[in-house]
Amino acid sequence: MQPPANRPMTPSEWALLLGLSVLWGGSFFFVGVALHALPPLTLVSLRVGLAAVILALVLRVRGLPMPRGASVWLAFLGAAFLNNAVPFCLIAWGQTHIASGLAAILNATTPLFGVLVAHVLTDDERLTGHRLAGVLAGLSGVAVMVGPSVLAGLGGEALAQGAVLLAALSYAFAGIYGRRFKRMGVPPLSAAAGQVTAATVLLLPVALAVDRPWTLAPPPVTAIAAVLGLAALSTALAYVIFFRLLASAGATNLMLVTFLIPVSALLLGALVLGEPVVPRQLLGMALIGAGLVAIDGRLLRRRAPAAAA
Repeated sequence: MQPPANRPMTPSEWALLLGLSVLWGGSFFFVGVALHALPPLTLVSLRVGLAAVILALVLRVRGLPMPRGASVWLAFLGAAFLNNAVPFCLIAWGQTHIASGLAAILNATTPLFGVLVAHVLTDDERLTGHRLAGVLAGLSGVAVMVGPSVLAGLGGEALAQGAVLLAALSYAFAGIYGRRFKRMGVPPLSAAAGQVTAATVLLLPVALAVDRPWTLAPPPVTAIAAVLGLAALSTALAYVIFFRLLASAGATNLMLVTFLIPVSALLLGALVLGEPVVPRQLLGMALIGAGLVAIDGRLLRRRAPAAAA
């Protein structure tokens, strides 16, 4: 059997990756709306806390027990720190200082960090030339899609931009760290529930101490709706898909979702809101598509024998 990083993803895995990109692409919108009424720590605590309640109810309805044992809960705490506590707080704080488009570009460095981290820390997800070329092409496509106007702000808020880059690095480590749940026999739904529950344990005391949310003004209906969408769709459902893809496709394949998030946001804006699509966005999507083809490697392997013949 080929290692996860060295085999092409199946059509169903690509479909799940696209669905995950839509769910996580929506998180930038939800966060942007909710931050008008809620401070970052309170927002991320509500995000993971409500997602934990939702997934606990789903487990109960399906008759599945919550995982037990010190070793598995220590693993959940590690995953929650790398995949929720650190990146959620850094990105939410970063978006209070930089544009969401620039945050999307910086977040799209996750696969670049991912292939490098996987190459160092794993034996079965090693870096190859076509994968690195594909990652660089995809990152270029994201930059072209968002456009030079956003890139003009690069360096203006160095601390906020560094925070989003650090969040991308944390996501890369989280993808490698989360592979242990498959070895431990934890199914994707249980892994998602355990991770967001552990994230709630980590984040809620900090939010209560720092933000003192009981002193805040009641949020408007739009902020409440954004928090619910963020928790139910961009967190609870998204992490069930995340752990399923992680188990089947591998960490480096999974991190490609950050290239697809801007594409999903663009297509949703065009189809739902009637927003225009400009030529540079089509060029950016073409670069992202070329990068994904290179990373997948299937078409390149087919062309090599034909060229040799």
